[in-house]
Amino acid sequence: MKILHTSDWHLGQNFMGKSREEEHKGFLEWLYESIEKEQVDVLIVAGDIFDTGTPPNYALELYYNFLTKLSASVCKNIIITAGNHDSIATLKAPKQLLEALNVHVITSGDESEDEVIGIYENEELEAVVCGVPFLRDYVVRQALSGESMQDKENALSVGIKEHYRKVHQRAKEFAGDRDIPIIATGHLTTVGSKTSESEREIYIGGTLDIDSDFLGESFEYVALGHLHINQRVGRENVRYSGSPIALSFSESTTQKKVNLIAFEKKKMEIEELNIPLFRPLVVLRGDAETILGALQEVSDKESWIEVHLQDENPFYANQLIREKAKELELTLLALKIDKTQQNLQKEEFDVISLDELTPFEVFERRMQKDEIEDEVLKKALIENFRIVLDEVDKV
Repeated sequence: MKILHTSDWHLGQNFMGKSREEEHKGFLEWLYESIEKEQVDVLIVAGDIFDTGTPPNYALELYYNFLTKLSASVCKNIIITAGNHDSIATLKAPKQLLEALNVHVITSGDESEDEVIGIYENEELEAVVCGVPFLRDYVVRQALSGESMQDKENALSVGIKEHYRKVHQRAKEFAGDRDIPIIATGHLTTVGSKTSESEREIYIGGTLDIDSDFLGESFEYVALGHLHINQRVGRENVRYSGSPIALSFSESTTQKKVNLIAFEKKKMEIEELNIPLFRPLVVLRGDAETILGALQEVSDKESWIEVHLQDENPFYANQLIREKAKELELTLLALKIDKTQQNLQKEEFDVISLDELTPFEVFERRMQKDEIEDEVLKKALIENFRIVLDEVDKV
């Protein structure tokens, strides 16, 4: 039995005003061809299928067309779990229709959903998948008045662990005495994992006491989502697949991958498949002369470019660089001036656009501007804002 593990597609992402439609089309075509070539039996998508709770029509079309095409392929089991970016309502709406295509969609992990999915071959149970989505606060933690931030973080970790224990127990009962693998999914940040700039904290406080030992001891393989860098966390069998395309310039040099897992009963082999690069993201650093020379060396006109400028005359250099990029027909998406060398007001060089920030980062910047120094008040504001974000994600 072969399983392909992917996550964090972020279909519909608006990247500094630019659509990622062509890149996502290229990825889904490659993914379909890889599934056919490798004779994959099970596809797992571990959250963040869409970038927002209200994805554009083209993103929905890509999603449904891919699932329809894949359901007629060699892959007869498709398991999709919601991430923190996904709207429960959007994923849940076609759930019954997709089940007819053997596409299992798990959105919230609450009592209304069955997260235990049997994988069959010729009517024989070959594996059990615990399709655990991003677990929202209301699913795993009972809010109590008077709790401190540390209390909330501890209660959340305990609640998530208990959720995994319960679903694992149900999976064991489902498997019976068969010598078959039990696989879990998840959408969270584990202890010891590597992050990039494009992920946002998804829980109040941002800290979970959940490590690879806890997950890896119970399950033969754990297919994780949320972090955008492909990585093994502690144990060989606990892995993030990462996003299929770079979602920020901080990922510009990262090789994107999916994980291919082959099981012979419980014996497991893992292979990382490299995803082709569909559009280069280029980061250039230096003074005006260095940047101007580097722009000449950019050979792929489809590249999107971010410049980090360190120059004694940044205003003039900024103009020169933008003119050169236009002359070379290159797309310069961001020019950031290194403020460490300039004794000027922060606002004068604040060149970051809203497209580069998450809603939480915008909120943090607003608090900084208002110079809120009371730590208790800041924590209360952050907690309440995260609750609002969580409620919006449910829509």
